[in-house]
Amino acid sequence: MGLKNSSILVIDDDQDVLTAVRLLLKNEASTVVTEKNPENIRSILSKHPYDVVLLDMNFNSSINTGNEGLFWLRKIREFGSEAAVVMITAYGDIDLAVRSLKEGAADFVVKPWHNEKLIGTIKDALKKRDNNKLAPSAASTKEFAFGSDLIGDSEAMRDIFYKVEKIAPTDANILILGENGTGKDLIAKAIHQKSLRADKPFIKVDVGALTETLFESELFGHKKGAFTDAREDRVGRFEAANSGTLFLDEIGNITLHQQAKLLSVLQNRQVIRLGTNQVVPIDIRLVCATNLPLAELANENKFRKDLIYRINTVEIMVPPLRKRGEDVNLLARHFARIYAAKYLKPANDFDSRALEKLRTYHYPGNVRELQYTIERAVIMSEHDRLQASDLIFSPIESIKEAPTETTDFTLSTIEKNTILKVIEKHNGNISKAAKELGLTRTALYRRLSKYDI
Repeated sequence: MGLKNSSILVIDDDQDVLTAVRLLLKNEASTVVTEKNPENIRSILSKHPYDVVLLDMNFNSSINTGNEGLFWLRKIREFGSEAAVVMITAYGDIDLAVRSLKEGAADFVVKPWHNEKLIGTIKDALKKRDNNKLAPSAASTKEFAFGSDLIGDSEAMRDIFYKVEKIAPTDANILILGENGTGKDLIAKAIHQKSLRADKPFIKVDVGALTETLFESELFGHKKGAFTDAREDRVGRFEAANSGTLFLDEIGNITLHQQAKLLSVLQNRQVIRLGTNQVVPIDIRLVCATNLPLAELANENKFRKDLIYRINTVEIMVPPLRKRGEDVNLLARHFARIYAAKYLKPANDFDSRALEKLRTYHYPGNVRELQYTIERAVIMSEHDRLQASDLIFSPIESIKEAPTETTDFTLSTIEKNTILKVIEKHNGNISKAAKELGLTRTALYRRLSKYDI
């Protein structure tokens, strides 16, 4: 069915939104009906079958679930409507909007929208409905490769692919959370490549590695002579990323002073190079990543809450490899093909014992550890198929064995051994170990550093 012959119901408690959509669609569709009160949905649907329902995510009504959009989406389905439902949301509710796709919504649009984008979304929703693309079987055939390097077929990764697909075209600031080696940088690149800024620069900065002295110079730039080693003018990373995407990795490791400087630039959308008073406007899409729990750091007054709000319009949590099931085998075969081609080796598969060894290992180093393990196996293997004996996991990632007996009963030794035992118990899972020890992850990381664990 084409848009010209369709009937559309728009439900939003903002009269300005209803008026704008009605004016936009009155010459595009055969019928456009607007409604402010979602509690009238049942009555409206009983009188006329609609092809598309545009449904807001938030209402000031007697229903107060915190996610009214999902509540009314379910009700529309319970009422037996076959309409394609397109959710209307704001940046802050994108997580809920992504969840709505799993509950049967055809798509969602983010306010404020471009008119062409809204019309295109409605047309796509009609096509999906007509082609029965909302059936569960369709979801199960979704391609497991998202770009050349970001691979996965687990539910957690499908959720990430969904989220990246939907948020990339917006300019929402993204915070990517996850353990080291999980592929946060690949997700940042995927967001840029799917964005409207894809043909502009993608600039990555490991801000956690910058000293106080270098932080402002690297990010904001400097003029020749601004400090001792400033031998020439330098453009900062913010200016280099202008019109494109700036990816700040390890943002959880910057100091409060650095946080204040960063917040000022993000609020004012301008930088001043060291050694000058010249204001330079900037237009960037910001993506940040960290392996640290920023909320816990904020509670410990080590990370500014106002900066968290600024960088965290949408949050993406990347799961550790040990929680991704069969993704391990997908990734292992992917790396095996890459390194077989690189080192001119046969494109070997894995025997059953090797696959079992891959499946049962806990991967404290995550995808990065798996990648290096497969590279070594391809180089060293002398078999037609990669065998369990070819897979040697990195000793760097191994958790040290706690001594079974000790004659040293100092408090520091007892604490160190207890930490080792609990981490061993949970197969290197820092979150679970910290919980059992009654510590925050940050506090446990400090002790790991203290005892050189």
